[in-house]
Amino acid sequence: MFTTTGSLGLYKAPVSKGLLLIPSALAFLLTVVFPQYQTFFIYNLQAVREELQVWRLLCGRLICLDLKDTFCSSLLIYNFRIFERRYGSRKFASFLLGVWILSALFDALLAEALRSVFGVKVDVLPSGPLGPVFALFVPFFCSIPRVQVTQVLGQLAITNKSLVYILGLQLFTSSPFMWIITLNGLVSGLLYHHNVLHMQRVVFVPGWLAHCGSFLLEPLFSTAEPTHEAVLGMGATLDIQRQQRMDRLDQQMLLSQFTHMRRNPQPQGGLMNWTRFFPSLRHRRPANNQAQPAQQGPPNNLQEVSEEQVARLMEMGFSRVDAMEALRASNNDINMATNFLLQH
Repeated sequence: MFTTTGSLGLYKAPVSKGLLLIPSALAFLLTVVFPQYQTFFIYNLQAVREELQVWRLLCGRLICLDLKDTFCSSLLIYNFRIFERRYGSRKFASFLLGVWILSALFDALLAEALRSVFGVKVDVLPSGPLGPVFALFVPFFCSIPRVQVTQVLGQLAITNKSLVYILGLQLFTSSPFMWIITLNGLVSGLLYHHNVLHMQRVVFVPGWLAHCGSFLLEPLFSTAEPTHEAVLGMGATLDIQRQQRMDRLDQQMLLSQFTHMRRNPQPQGGLMNWTRFFPSLRHRRPANNQAQPAQQGPPNNLQEVSEEQVARLMEMGFSRVDAMEALRASNNDINMATNFLLQH
């Protein structure tokens, strides 16, 4: 669940931590301490078009000059940090770089089309890395499951994703021309996420650059693994606390089963010696505490494995057999399966 995955702070998310700290600090300095330098970071397309100030496509898309935009985008980046833990820092950075370049291209093309066709003059757009922020809504919509938390007025469902969409709506309505940034960010995210025209092979962070960044920057932005008390959170509701405890019990049970299998290997395929696992705790007993009917057939046939999730685990370097068995053992919970495979 997103609530569980999002409860580990900035652990294993150094890129997200850097995006939270550096642009926010610079935005505060430019707004409060050095406002005279804000002119160098204005996203001025007219200056790019008429005065050939191409450098504004870089500087104008690095720092938000509106503190409200800085706050909303920082909250969204904090929520989207789960993709860095899921994909890895290099792939996450490649996604941000790809959509950052694509959205800059689309911004210039759309502004020129509005000026030429409709006579709408778009000279200045909102500054900051807003295109990649809106692009992250694409994997958020496609890969994060929607889980209902409660209902308002008996009909309006509140889910684990509602707050993120509300933050996106707040950012969308913060400027008259923010819809251009939003549209281009979403289009860029769709193109890169679905690898249209093999964009993921064309625009990416090179391995040598990733190693240099890991060596130089990761010590500064790495975060220690949180304790169980920190994961739980003092302000968490009883339902979230109960769910998180259940998830931890699931992981401990899977880890104990895996330890037992490693001590007693079986002649099976795959990089790991897998055997049948117990079903996840939260699937053993329904919410009304009534006993479930006995299942028939061998345990390996109880759970169908999603090919899309298998492909995602294989992209991370795991074999198909291990990916399928991990997903089957964790009841198709890709987050638990990923954590389990990474630890072993």
